Amino acid sequence: MHSKYIVIEGLEGAGKTTARDVVVETLEQMGIRDLLFTREPGGTILAEKLRSLVLDIRSVGDEVITDKAEVLMFYAARVQLVETVIKPALAAGKWVIGDRHDLSTQAYQGGGRGIDPQMLATLRDAVLGDFRPDLTLYLDVTPEVGLGRARARGDLDRIEQESLNFFNRTRARYLELAAQDASIHTIDATQPLDDVMRAIRDTVTRWVQEQGA
Repeated sequence: MHSKYIVIEGLEGAGKTTARDVVVETLEQMGIRDLLFTREPGGTILAEKLRSLVLDIRSVGDEVITDKAEVLMFYAARVQLVETVIKPALAAGKWVIGDRHDLSTQAYQGGGRGIDPQMLATLRDAVLGDFRPDLTLYLDVTPEVGLGRARARGDLDRIEQESLNFFNRTRARYLELAAQDASIHTIDATQPLDDVMRAIRDTVTRWVQEQGA
C-alpha cells in the first residue's frame, strides 16, 4: 500500500497524544511500521522558531502580533514542514502521522479569530496546492472539558489562554468543516478513555482496509 498522511486534530485537551499512540499501535498491528511523526507548527528548525514566536510571545517590543500576521506565520511554518519533511517522507514510502495540519488554521483562525474562511481557503490553496491529508481524525471535546485537561497539564500557551467563546467558535468551525469532508472522521473524545481508544482503533482499521481494497 502506498504511504499515507494521517493527521490528528482537536481542541486543547482533546487527547491527541493518546490518539497518536493508538494510531501507531493499530498501524503496527496491520504491518505498517515505517512511520514518521510531525507536529504543527514546528517540525523543522525554521518552523520551530516560528512556533515559539506565534505561541509563546504575545508581542515583540511594543508590536502586538496581529491576527493576519499569526495566520501567515502558521503557513510559513506549515509549508516549510510539508516541503522539506512530509513530502520527502511520503515519497520514500513512510507513513506520516501529524499532530495538527491545515484544519487547525481553518478552525482556529477562521472560527476562533473570525478571519474570512474564503481568504483562508485561498491562502491554503496558494501555499499548499492540492496537498491534503489522506485521513484526519478530529477528536471532538467541549471547550470546558478540553481546557480543563489542558490547565491540569500546566502553563498554557498564547492561544490556549483565549476566551471560552473563542474555543466555542473554533469547535463549531471544526464540526462544520468535518461535516463537509469525507476524509475527516469525528471521534467523540468526551467518552471514557477506553471507548475513545476503541473508536480510534476501529476507524483506522476500517480505513486502512478500505485503502487496500
